[in-house]
Amino acid sequence: MNRGQLGAGPFVVLLVLLLAGTPAQAFEAGVLDSVVSVLPLWPGHGQGGQPGAPPGKEPEGTAVAIRAGGYLVTALHIVAKAEAITVRLADGRLRPAELLGRDQATDLAVLKIADDLPVPRFGPEPALGAPVCAVGNQFGLDLSVTCGVVSGLRRSGIGFNPVEDFIQTDAAVNPGASGGALVDGQGRLVGLLSAIFTKEADANIGVNFAVSLAMVRRVADDLIDLGRVARAAPGMALEELSETARRTKAGVRVAGLLPGGAAERAGIAVGDVITALAGRPVRKVSAALAALNLHRPGETLEVALLRDGTPRTLALTLPR
Repeated sequence: MNRGQLGAGPFVVLLVLLLAGTPAQAFEAGVLDSVVSVLPLWPGHGQGGQPGAPPGKEPEGTAVAIRAGGYLVTALHIVAKAEAITVRLADGRLRPAELLGRDQATDLAVLKIADDLPVPRFGPEPALGAPVCAVGNQFGLDLSVTCGVVSGLRRSGIGFNPVEDFIQTDAAVNPGASGGALVDGQGRLVGLLSAIFTKEADANIGVNFAVSLAMVRRVADDLIDLGRVARAAPGMALEELSETARRTKAGVRVAGLLPGGAAERAGIAVGDVITALAGRPVRKVSAALAALNLHRPGETLEVALLRDGTPRTLALTLPR
């Protein structure tokens, strides 16, 4: 059997499986109608993709309907400095948009338009290796679809934002797609396109990040309902484990406590090694920060930790 014959069977099977898992049928059902192109007017520059856009910046951007009533969520860096914002609907019509709320920590923002766009179905956290597609206004060419797989989950500490809870994908993402939709094999929204890893060229190299749907909904709901993101300080300082400590355990060390704070009241002690928060494994401080930011003031989450090598489980109620 020659090399071409050897590769044909597995390749065809893999191709069929990938095509079967992509959400093409969902696009026909209206997912594209939930995504819009964003044309910000930046001070001293032309509208959207017109000549004069700042070098290295998105010529335009993207947003996704997150709630009925014309509420859209997008990437804050697209609109943070905009003097005016216009969105282009999937059918080409232009609509003015209001910047309703912003969150610097997660680089998310909520826009409001008069049109009541269909809201995509929300999906669960996708599995590693699952097929996904990115829907975005790449390079200002209007909405396009690229597909790939989930390359990583719950990525944090990448360095784009203070709070990160990313899905990593190899679906091609380029400038202009920020704020676009990451959808799963059933066409359900699972994340919001946020950032790409690049070197010298601001173009896709297959390492791209979308804010998890859980974080998107957490932030967007607060921005819509409260005008800000309500966060709680648990009253503890965390630090990475030393290289020596990581030979025998994984987690983050409690370096300090606020007297009378929520963490102290929960029974957490200095020197404890936190291994999980609300069921999410914690291997570094950024992961703990992401887990805490997924919860609102007043909510209680389970804290798994090691104290002198002995596992313990405590309940931490975040202060209001």
